[in-house]
Amino acid sequence: MFQIIRHEEFSPITFLWEVLAPDLARAARPGQFVMVRIRAGGERIPLTIADYDTELGTITLVIQAVGRSSREMQELKEGDYILDLLGPLGIPSDIKKKEGRVVLVGGGLGVAPIFPQLREYKMKGNHTISIMGFRSRDLIFWSDRFMQYSDEFHIATDDGSFGTKGFVTTVLDDVLQRNPDVSEVVAIGPVVMMKACADVTKKYDVKTIVSLNTIMVDGIGMCGSCRVTIGGEVKFACVDGPDFDAQKVDWDELMARQRRFVDEEKHAMECFGKDCHARKKFEEGG
Repeated sequence: MFQIIRHEEFSPITFLWEVLAPDLARAARPGQFVMVRIRAGGERIPLTIADYDTELGTITLVIQAVGRSSREMQELKEGDYILDLLGPLGIPSDIKKKEGRVVLVGGGLGVAPIFPQLREYKMKGNHTISIMGFRSRDLIFWSDRFMQYSDEFHIATDDGSFGTKGFVTTVLDDVLQRNPDVSEVVAIGPVVMMKACADVTKKYDVKTIVSLNTIMVDGIGMCGSCRVTIGGEVKFACVDGPDFDAQKVDWDELMARQRRFVDEEKHAMECFGKDCHARKKFEEGG
């Protein structure tokens, strides 16, 4: 059992957990993830580690309540316990001192897992340029953390309510035009966003790394759910990744696989809604 010692809401659907897990915190590295199961019989959810503190013995997870399991997770508060926390899993990000600048692009929930990479790149002595993308101003989080480790900092919002109006790719294209010495781009976010970033960087022939948070069941390569095609070869995101060369990813296949369980998730959410309604009536004495 692992205790949630902090629960912070960023928006109606986005929230943070700080979980007490000393051994995991000591072993964690940027780019790695954990498999979370909150109760017996519950679904295992892969979540990239957004931060870790070896002194406090905690890891930080940022979660979006978009499915049944993540909605259940949002209901847990400080002091509650979760059943399983397996990790750290995956190959740590390969972070070194680069000859040129490094651009880190986070879109939506992808802002959280790219933060430890940004910090590590900066601590290695790199010139860092960070780009954060959100749908609107009220969804922005951790901008202060990013500014602390960024030599150049940008925010883009879809509706123009803050920063540059439009997508992160607009800012990325401008940054690459102005900085021909960029040696690497790292992008984390929705699949469609990472593919769009790869399309932009391909024009400039800049090495681009993406983190593929695919569908996973066990996190150790046995189930095959996280299968992806990289450069024509089959890889498993949980053990061979999650970081891959963006120009080698079969994006069309990946997007198709991500839609496999849409109907099942819809049914689970309908059942979750009924469960919540029944529980509320019970608590109200009805």
